[in-house]
Amino acid sequence: MFRWISENYRTFLWAFALSIAVWIAAVTSADPDETRALSSTVPVQVVGQDPSLVVSSRIPTEVEVTLRAPRSVWEIIDADPQIVQAILDLSGLSSGEHSLELQIQIDARPVQIVSVSPHIITFELETLATQTFRVDLSLTGETAIGYQVGENSLVPAEVVVAGAQSQVEKVVRARVSVNLSGIRENLDQNLRVEVLDENGQKVDGVTVSPESIQVTLPVSQQGGYRDVAVKVVVLGRVASGYRLTDISVFPPVVTVFAANPELVGTLPGVVETQPLELQSAKEDISTRVALNLPEGISIVGEQTVLIQAGISPIESSVTLAGEKVEVINMGEGLIAQVSPATVDVIVSGPLPLLDTLTRQDVRVTVDLSGLAAGTYQITAKVDVLIADVVVESILPNTMEVVVVLLSTPAVTPTP
Repeated sequence: MFRWISENYRTFLWAFALSIAVWIAAVTSADPDETRALSSTVPVQVVGQDPSLVVSSRIPTEVEVTLRAPRSVWEIIDADPQIVQAILDLSGLSSGEHSLELQIQIDARPVQIVSVSPHIITFELETLATQTFRVDLSLTGETAIGYQVGENSLVPAEVVVAGAQSQVEKVVRARVSVNLSGIRENLDQNLRVEVLDENGQKVDGVTVSPESIQVTLPVSQQGGYRDVAVKVVVLGRVASGYRLTDISVFPPVVTVFAANPELVGTLPGVVETQPLELQSAKEDISTRVALNLPEGISIVGEQTVLIQAGISPIESSVTLAGEKVEVINMGEGLIAQVSPATVDVIVSGPLPLLDTLTRQDVRVTVDLSGLAAGTYQITAKVDVLIADVVVESILPNTMEVVVVLLSTPAVTPTP
């Protein structure tokens, strides 16, 4: 027996190898390999970094990966792209420049990694440094006329800047900026802190703790100045058939001044404009007028205010009773009888236009295009020759039209 096996073992090996090859061919044909890039990039995960070191150069946040795998494995990857991970392991590295190969981990088998772009990551590690800076307040712009700024308060007054030593060493100043342009009220806000180099340029690549601080800035009005509201005084009425839709003034509040502070204190909180004449107005008004100020008090800045008044026609409606119905586009050799012969038309629009509306401005028609002899129910059409006048309804809206041949006696419809 053993002698027979020893003499034929090569035949057994060939048969076994052939069976394996046939099995592989069968599996491959049923589940062929595909080589393609992942539909989305893979985020780079940095692990093992010494907490006393920071990365001072830019590391790619994501990479492109191309794989070769059977179609069934691709279905798993496409369903959950997160099973492919790109790891940059910094374990055991000290400060200095380094080049590392990305580690691609895939929770699916079998898979062959064809390419990774980028494959090698070059970066620099630096010692983590921290430094404390007192925050400066930078004020720009001017307050509203007659206002002044008091002593500011910054909480906290200091921030800690952390990052790569080379970047932290560039920082010479921490500041918050406030624009005072036109300010009239106290300021109390959380403002973001900026860190700057010796040239006043922002330093990137560092963290600031806290990122923002509370800034309190008292703003008060100087003696002799006062803010008062503007009240528009109007005279007359708009034209008949029109209405005043709105009236506005800009600026709505003005600053007045008196050398004697007691004078501005006696004002009631408003100042009136010179009268705005509305008599018989039919269009919007936009004009500048002066203010009616007591003696000894003057306005600061522009000496007039802008008044805008909206004027529009009053909308109304009117019923035109007994409008005759006209037949149009009737075929040759036909006559038509319409019942009823007249309709009531309700129209709406600006009252001044409705007052001028006449019967000649309204046309009611029924269109018989393409109609042969017979009885029809047709909706009338109304045309108004005056723009901005709208047809609201027709009473009745539908009418009976009897079309007959000219040689045939007319049919009188039964009511």
